[in-house]
Amino acid sequence: MPQAVHLNGHPADRLPNTLNISIDNVIGEEVLAATPGIASSTGSACHEGKAEPSTVLTAMGLSRERALGALRLTVGRWTTERDVDAASDQLAQSVQTLWSNRER
Repeated sequence: MPQAVHLNGHPADRLPNTLNISIDNVIGEEVLAATPGIASSTGSACHEGKAEPSTVLTAMGLSRERALGALRLTVGRWTTERDVDAASDQLAQSVQTLWSNRER
């Protein structure tokens, strides 16, 4: 899905353990709901439970749609490459399923 995934933020000047991406044609909260094995969020903890796009992402110039499709992914000290690969596969499967369901 490389054409549908977009990095939010600077490519190098960022926290080394945190990734914020947007995925086209999905709502981040729907992706997370469809991927129960992933502990992630769609924004900062202080905005949890709000169905609005991140004010930080919109202030960065992202469209409402792109900001709503955002996921914030963080790894910890004990996260392995295998964990990252498994999470990536699970998220991709959830997005594919959401896309398929919308086409119907």
